[in-house]
Amino acid sequence: MNKIAIWTLSIVSLGLVACGGKKEETPAEMEMHQQAMGETYVDTMTLHTSTFNKQIVCNGRLRAKAMSELNFLTQGVTAEIYVREGTMVSKGTLIASLDKRERLRELERAEKELERAKVELVDKLIGLGYDATMKDVPQDVMKRAEVTSGYFSAQYQLQSAKKALDECNLYAPFSGRIANLEARPYQNNSKICTLIDDSQFEVEFKILEAEFKSVKKGRHVKVSPFVNDSLVFDGVITEINPVVDDKGLIKVMARLDNKSSELMDGMNVRIIVEEEIQDMYVVPKDAVVERDGYHVVFLYEEGQAVWTYVDVLHSNINSFAITGCQRKETTIHEGDIVITSGNLNLADGTEVKLN
Repeated sequence: MNKIAIWTLSIVSLGLVACGGKKEETPAEMEMHQQAMGETYVDTMTLHTSTFNKQIVCNGRLRAKAMSELNFLTQGVTAEIYVREGTMVSKGTLIASLDKRERLRELERAEKELERAKVELVDKLIGLGYDATMKDVPQDVMKRAEVTSGYFSAQYQLQSAKKALDECNLYAPFSGRIANLEARPYQNNSKICTLIDDSQFEVEFKILEAEFKSVKKGRHVKVSPFVNDSLVFDGVITEINPVVDDKGLIKVMARLDNKSSELMDGMNVRIIVEEEIQDMYVVPKDAVVERDGYHVVFLYEEGQAVWTYVDVLHSNINSFAITGCQRKETTIHEGDIVITSGNLNLADGTEVKLN
């Protein structure tokens, strides 16, 4: 009897401890908890007609407005280089120069030859009975005397010597940035550097033949570099090649101002061509789901999600332009409330609550 009493007391004690750890829910509390767990909360928007930005997305590569490979017009040893890679220069800035010692000697020689030829010219004119001042000499006589005295040839040689000396200096043909600097002082250099005018960029891209109607000269585009697609630059279409290639593509050229140090010549970019279409019902892409091979939106009506078939007329990166489904003979109207989130697992008639 003692053992039985002890075991009974132990079981009762354990039961009291277990029951005292957590209070059991009442049937009413359990029902409320299950209802809360089963509730579906959604976001909505009211349907209104608005402008839809139809988009064509293409890839391309930036090309500077102007680019020139700079080198000397004459051969020689490079004496000085006055720029570095990345240097911004204005038109006419001195880039580099050759060793000028030989050219200076040629210039001095040409100047002395011209002085000698001038003496010969005066002597000839005096011999023909004209004054040493060479005044009142008929034009045809003067021309013949310049040729026979060597004066004409000496003038030409002097001009050539001055030109050769000037060609020892390399000047920037336009304002831009120095790139690909290859030349080194005290060497014969076939190429000095590349000059890039990156104040503007051109970008070439290709569109499908079917997209041709959405593209025209003067239309604005948005350009983003692949390395940082959060950067967006505005451009404008400047050229459309009037030929469809063998792949069914049309070449298009756009231009944009370089207002950022983030853009570089040769950079790969994404181009978005936008066309504004008026009076469209525009919804976020998340508002449209697929059911049985059709596009569907859920309308919010009196606390329920109402399954509604739609057709997608146009799309861009973020949105769809929709209308009623022609095959299912459904319609949508101004002022309809469209569910935009929490709709992946909805069914027709599901009770929902608004966030």
